[in-house]
Amino acid sequence: MTQVNLYNLEAKEIGTFDLANGVFDIEPNQQVMFDAIIMQQASLRQGTHKVKSRREVSGGGKKPFRQKGTGRARQGSSRSPQMRGGGIAFGPKPRSYSYKLNRKVRRLALRSALSEKAISENVIVLDSIKMDSIKTKDFVNVMSSFGLERKTIFVVDMADDFDNAYFSMRNIPNVIMLTVEGLNTYDVVNANKLVFTKAAAEKAGEVLA
Repeated sequence: MTQVNLYNLEAKEIGTFDLANGVFDIEPNQQVMFDAIIMQQASLRQGTHKVKSRREVSGGGKKPFRQKGTGRARQGSSRSPQMRGGGIAFGPKPRSYSYKLNRKVRRLALRSALSEKAISENVIVLDSIKMDSIKTKDFVNVMSSFGLERKTIFVVDMADDFDNAYFSMRNIPNVIMLTVEGLNTYDVVNANKLVFTKAAAEKAGEVLA
C-alpha cells in the first residue's frame, strides 16, 4: 500500500493517507496505456472528410471529343477520375474512427496510469477542496502553495463541496477538474500532477480495484 501525505488547502501536512492497493501500486502496463490513448484519440477525430465521386461532380454529360481520329484515348465524360476536374476514385467519405477496447483493458490502462503517477510521486491528496468564495486569485494561491505550475488535474468526488473551487479554477490554463467517474487514461498520462480529494481517492480505490 502506497502512503502519501494528506494536505489542507494551505499545503500544510495534516496526516497521511493510504492509496488503494491494486489501483495506485501496480506495475504499469505500457502497451495497454498506449492502446487506450490511441483509442481515445481516434474517437476524437471528426471524420468529416469528403470528396466528390464521378457521379457527384457537375457537368460531364457531353462526350469531350469524338471517338476516333484524334489520336487520343477514347473518353466518355470530362468528369471521369482520369480527367482534370473529374471525380475522385476511392476518395475519403464521412466515417467514424471510434472503436472500443474491452472494459477490463480500459480499467487496467487507467490503473496503470494512476500507478505511474503515484510511483513518480506526482499524486497529491487534499483533505478537502472546499472554498468559501469564488475567487480565481485564491485558487492560484493554492496552486502556488503546492508548486503546481504545469498541467494539473483536480479529481473530486460528487459528495465533495467543490462548486466554488470549480468556478475559481475554470479560467486557469492547463488546469481541469474531473470527477472519479470522468477519469481517463489520456488525461492522466497527459497531466504532470494529480490532485485528489480524500473522498475522491477513496472512491477511486473502490470503483477501480
